[in-house]
Amino acid sequence: MPKLSTPTRSLVLALPLAVIAMQASAHTGAGINSGFTSGFWHPILGWDHLVAMVAVGLWAASLGGAATWALPVVFPLVMALGAALGVMAVPMPAVETGIALSGVVLGLLIAFAVRAPVWAAAAIVAGFALFHGHAHGTELPEAFGPYGYAAGFVIGTALLHMAGIALGLLALSGSGKAAVRGAGGGIAMVGAAFLFGIA
Repeated sequence: MPKLSTPTRSLVLALPLAVIAMQASAHTGAGINSGFTSGFWHPILGWDHLVAMVAVGLWAASLGGAATWALPVVFPLVMALGAALGVMAVPMPAVETGIALSGVVLGLLIAFAVRAPVWAAAAIVAGFALFHGHAHGTELPEAFGPYGYAAGFVIGTALLHMAGIALGLLALSGSGKAAVRGAGGGIAMVGAAFLFGIA
């Protein structure tokens, strides 16, 4: 694969930082008064959602090949299913634990450079997507349009996946591989903080 140019490397590094700079607080949406806008910002403004969705893109890029596009496609599709279950008030056990574990597990998979067949990686990502989707659907504000909200959070999620893929492109160089694995370790720690109630 070709080496990344300096401008491309700058863009790759700037994308995740720009997303993180917009961070406010998890699971709020105060002052947001449209379904689409609320849905769009929901995954971006919550660290628990943000790290897992960036991790999906990061792991996808690290795996390469078909996984680069398959994982970011599978996640929002299954997340939408989970959201529908949440809107319909279908119970799902341990949703918050599942969300926290998604950060821990995906982060560790990246940190240890775990290779997996595309079908297995997609199954792991799909399982966690159900938890994230259910949380989104359950928290859907009644005053907002569910279709606009759903479209917003799918687009917000896709952008976070793209940020993760951009970071994953750093793996094209030797030093980049270490940075990607370090990012995976950081993601796992954020997930663990949520899992144990530290965050």
